[in-house]
Amino acid sequence: MIYPKTCFNAFSQNIKDYTLPERFTFPFCYDPHPLCLLAATELQNQLENHQQLSKELEQQGKMFGVLLVKNQQGDIGYLIAFSGKHFDLSIQQASLKNNMTFVPPVFELNDQAEWYHDDSIIINRLNHELEQLLVNPKLEEYQSQLTSLAIQQEEQLAQQHEKMAFNRKTRKAKRSQVRDDFTEEQLAQQLKELAKQSVYDKNELKALKQHWLDLITATQEKLTALTDEVDAVKNKRKRLSTRLQKKLFKQYSLLNSAGVERDLLELFQDTRHPMPPAGTGDCAAPKLLQYAFMNNMTPLAMAEFWWGRAPKSEIRQHKKFYGACSGKCQPILAHMLEGMTLDDNPLLVNPAEGKALDIIYQDNDIVVVNKPHEFLSVPGKNIEDSVYLRIKEQFPEATGTLIVHRLDMSTSGVMVLALTKRAQKNIQQQFINRTIKKRYVALLENKVAANIDKIVEQSEGEINLPLRGDLDDRPRQLVCFEAGKASKTHWQVIEHTDKKIKLYLYPESGRTHQLRVHCAHPQGLNTPILGDDLYGNNNDNIAQRLHLHAQRLTLRHPVSQEEMTFNVDEPF
Repeated sequence: MIYPKTCFNAFSQNIKDYTLPERFTFPFCYDPHPLCLLAATELQNQLENHQQLSKELEQQGKMFGVLLVKNQQGDIGYLIAFSGKHFDLSIQQASLKNNMTFVPPVFELNDQAEWYHDDSIIINRLNHELEQLLVNPKLEEYQSQLTSLAIQQEEQLAQQHEKMAFNRKTRKAKRSQVRDDFTEEQLAQQLKELAKQSVYDKNELKALKQHWLDLITATQEKLTALTDEVDAVKNKRKRLSTRLQKKLFKQYSLLNSAGVERDLLELFQDTRHPMPPAGTGDCAAPKLLQYAFMNNMTPLAMAEFWWGRAPKSEIRQHKKFYGACSGKCQPILAHMLEGMTLDDNPLLVNPAEGKALDIIYQDNDIVVVNKPHEFLSVPGKNIEDSVYLRIKEQFPEATGTLIVHRLDMSTSGVMVLALTKRAQKNIQQQFINRTIKKRYVALLENKVAANIDKIVEQSEGEINLPLRGDLDDRPRQLVCFEAGKASKTHWQVIEHTDKKIKLYLYPESGRTHQLRVHCAHPQGLNTPILGDDLYGNNNDNIAQRLHLHAQRLTLRHPVSQEEMTFNVDEPF
């Protein structure tokens, strides 16, 4: 692909007083460099003034990226990009004022891609064939017949069993009677006749079962003949789609600063899921770096922000900066940034270093602690220091697994641990039975007055939003009504001013990031918890922590069964 030379943007103001970054941005967790903030502001101003794009982004937002670069002439400027293939508008139409143009995709199909169009034609034919097969009225007819036959079979078999039970009772009464009134020869004959009746009933049941089996099997065979045809077309379409997708991924040949090219299939072959997710290679970060390397520009720093309405399932805050997604971009960026000096990975820094873990209660069976914020409950992928490790070191003779529940790393508050197997089993059962009562305190962001007014006016309520992990961007969670796990939270306003609103939160379930998502999601309270760096908008870093605290925990002692309540006031 020929990359245009018009994507380099000079800053609209003098930047001589800015200090250039010494190292490139660690793309998955960062604070934007001041020059990236300036570039993002200039892009955001253009987006606000572009009526067509603004209208489209009101319906569905997008992730945008800016890449600070130095060109061959030594000039400092920036590139802009968005994640995804394109808007409804073309790339050319999406050009902004002042000659600002989005960098092109890493790969874009054209009319010369016969290999793609030939396979697409076949897949489209299969789609049409599948549509015709699925609208065959015989499919619904046979399925309806099977349902009807199953109901009739159940009814008749139930009637037969009732008849047999009645006959069995009658025969039993006759056996008692003939023993008193009949001679030995008559008794033998009568018992023989009653036995024949029993056999007849059993044979009648057997014949009835076979009758319905034959009817159902015949109808099932007719239905299977049709569904096998449907499955055959689906499987053929799946094989062709997979083959076509692999061909597409092979076209995404990604560069790094040393000029080494690797396609997506190569980059993902040693990952947990060797087949890249759909849309891989079309995020803003790979586009920006690819353009820079193709045009001999030196990448200096990068930042990505969300603009517009959030998706239905994800929580994205307008203008908030986000790290690159791990599922799609981690293998790509590991290659593209190879050999470049990056900022330190903040995820490798132990946030609990220098923090004490206060024990607020202990006996022979349990320990209750006040976990600080930014303190792991259990060892993480890169950091061992945690509540588990600290308690294990302090109580080396403990026989239980210690951990019976967890708090998010960023959440502070009351946490109970089990020192014995007996205590562990009992407390876990209390959590399973949901007899343990938990109360959290949270402060909400006060940035949208309408949201705050609505919450205060309602004063309390319940949120039911099922959650699942975002496979492309862990540890973020998604609201998913199809595959999510049921999640319920009760909430109650306890204090509010013009600047803040304080809530009690009572989680009935204990899903990952449940309270954070339920507060931030538009179908929840639509107002993030103050300081939430995942689901809120803490770009200005005004809040130095997540304002969520597990304030109260009530449970029964695993041995004495005494009800115990532990309270720790919120530290904010």
